[in-house]
Amino acid sequence: MKFLLDAQLPKKLSLFLNYKGYDSLHTLDLPQKNKSKDSELNTISIEQQRVVISKDMDFVESLLISNKPYKLLYVNTGNISNKDLQKLLSDNLEYIVLSFSENRFIELTHQNIIVHG
Repeated sequence: MKFLLDAQLPKKLSLFLNYKGYDSLHTLDLPQKNKSKDSELNTISIEQQRVVISKDMDFVESLLISNKPYKLLYVNTGNISNKDLQKLLSDNLEYIVLSFSENRFIELTHQNIIVHG
């Protein structure tokens, strides 16, 4: 599985996913770095079949209205330390990856993984 992490998430999270054996990019890896537009992330996501991981509600709206990005993991945790976010993702990564085999939109909260379809 391939991932693309949005600017508001730490680069360390992308490195963690790479360490776990996934192909992960962060906006800092792109030519425009953290100034990359959402439309560019959507294009990369679709062309390379990458799951966008973002805290940005704009991606939720785009997925529901325009069917972009390819797939979305919406991180809806509010304020959370980078360490706690990495632990939350690590603890649930296997289930998230499995859920993406048949779904396009998953929401990660402090207490739940909500599979929207």
